[in-house]
Amino acid sequence: MVYQTPKQSTQLQNILQKLRAYLPEIKDQYQIKTMGVFGSYVRGEEDDHSDIDVLVEFNQDIEFGLLTFCHLENQLSEKLGRRVDLVTKDGLKPRLGEDILKEVVYL
Repeated sequence: MVYQTPKQSTQLQNILQKLRAYLPEIKDQYQIKTMGVFGSYVRGEEDDHSDIDVLVEFNQDIEFGLLTFCHLENQLSEKLGRRVDLVTKDGLKPRLGEDILKEVVYL
């Protein structure tokens, strides 16, 4: 089940729009299967210091190191003009992961 806020904030809409526009450029390079936003921006609890929480799932046949992962995180931060906290779907802890998966807004 995907959580959708009753009315997405303008900031969240802008984030989603930028990510949707950028995804075709990086999808093949990083073998991205799905991507979405969760956390304070989805819940409408963001403030001036909030980072953007991005959940990403990669195609199963891809493996790359920490430097490549950090490079993707930095690219997204640059495109969005705010720090991005990139989290993999496989890296979610069971209990917390369930809550994240309920609120994520996929591109």
